[in-house]
Amino acid sequence: MSTQATADLLAEVQALIHEREREGVLGLAELIGPAEWADLVPQLEPNEVAVLIQWLPDEEIGEILEELPPTSAAQILRTLSANEAGQLLGEMDPDDAADVVDALPEEAVAEILVRMKPEDAEEIRQLSGYDPDTAGGIMTPEYVAVSKDATSAQAITAIRRLVDEAETVNYVYVVDEERHLLGVLSLYRLLLSGASTPVVQLMAPSTLRVKASTDQETAARILTDRNLLAIPVVDDDDHLIGIITEDDVADVIEAEATEDIERLGGSQPLNLPYRIASVPLLVRKRVGWLLLLFLAEAYTGTVLRNFQDELSAVVDLAFFIPLLIGTGGNLGSQTVTLVVRAMALGEVAMKDIAWVVWKEIRVGVVMGLAMAAVAFGRALILNVRPGVPEVVALTILAICIWAALIAGALPIVLRRLGVDPAVVSSPLIATLVDGTGLVIYFEIAKLVLKL
Repeated sequence: MSTQATADLLAEVQALIHEREREGVLGLAELIGPAEWADLVPQLEPNEVAVLIQWLPDEEIGEILEELPPTSAAQILRTLSANEAGQLLGEMDPDDAADVVDALPEEAVAEILVRMKPEDAEEIRQLSGYDPDTAGGIMTPEYVAVSKDATSAQAITAIRRLVDEAETVNYVYVVDEERHLLGVLSLYRLLLSGASTPVVQLMAPSTLRVKASTDQETAARILTDRNLLAIPVVDDDDHLIGIITEDDVADVIEAEATEDIERLGGSQPLNLPYRIASVPLLVRKRVGWLLLLFLAEAYTGTVLRNFQDELSAVVDLAFFIPLLIGTGGNLGSQTVTLVVRAMALGEVAMKDIAWVVWKEIRVGVVMGLAMAAVAFGRALILNVRPGVPEVVALTILAICIWAALIAGALPIVLRRLGVDPAVVSSPLIATLVDGTGLVIYFEIAKLVLKL
């Protein structure tokens, strides 16, 4: 939906609420889906949201909450009574409900869960017990599984019974008496088989699976790389405990990409929509990085002070400082962005560090030569002291190679050390290259100009 369409729809919803036109809101709800409502709800006032919750059916509110970020959904539930919150959580898919519960205070969670159906509350408790960043944290326990002794007809009956509850019925999992995962059945094969055919003859026994402790990004990559609709999740003893579906993976990929973009920009991830983020929260998320960059940038002033004699002797050198540090920072930012993205897609790992560095050095040489030629011409046009154009050109080449080397290798090394490579943000790389680039500049000047 376009921004203008969203704004028009928002105005219409607010007008209907203020005019107490419940039938109008219900009629509108038949035309737009949960995703569209999720775009509108964060922009409504709390009292307007309260009216929507009263007017719309609980199942529809549950679907809207599923589309919202967990923090936003939790904020809405905190405005309701424990009974109302429990009822809405019961309308949500267990995995989405568990994410919302994780965003609620512990005392609120305890009060809400005791008012839910015991089986729904137990599912949420189990899912909340897993780390949110693992496969167990994003899986759903709503799947179709049959005994290894079942027939094709019995498997189809199980699908019909659970079709409204299961996350997907495209796959039917085969388990033994202790729920060990034995294989998987495709809906296509089931429909083409005879009614009395044993499922063990139809299943694929070498079923791809992930453990509950597997990192969610790894699980998401496996599912997307294999073009699967779902992937089973097992515990350490290979008991089937849930599945991860395409929609779960889409949320993970979006969240991981958002975090990487925010870190590359020099900020900690918000983990909630920008529209509802408070000013103090934005300050907390960004001030740490800003102070770090400030301290790192102070190194540039120290370098200039240490080389003040050279600057005094050849004032022309000062003309090119912004050009040199800007070029190195820009090249470093380009490189680190590409490498971090390649790592996120699984294209680059620690074993590839030599290949990456060699590739980026070659890129740095070619780009450095091009930039050096332009910088040399610029220096000649400015009619600076003889020797300075050569210093500028050599420095540009050296800085481009240095920036490519650092920005290509550092993210991979940090991943090896267990640090998120996205923290090597573009501003940080630019700041590091600024200071070291000045050292390179003045050392080359000392050699070429005999200072």
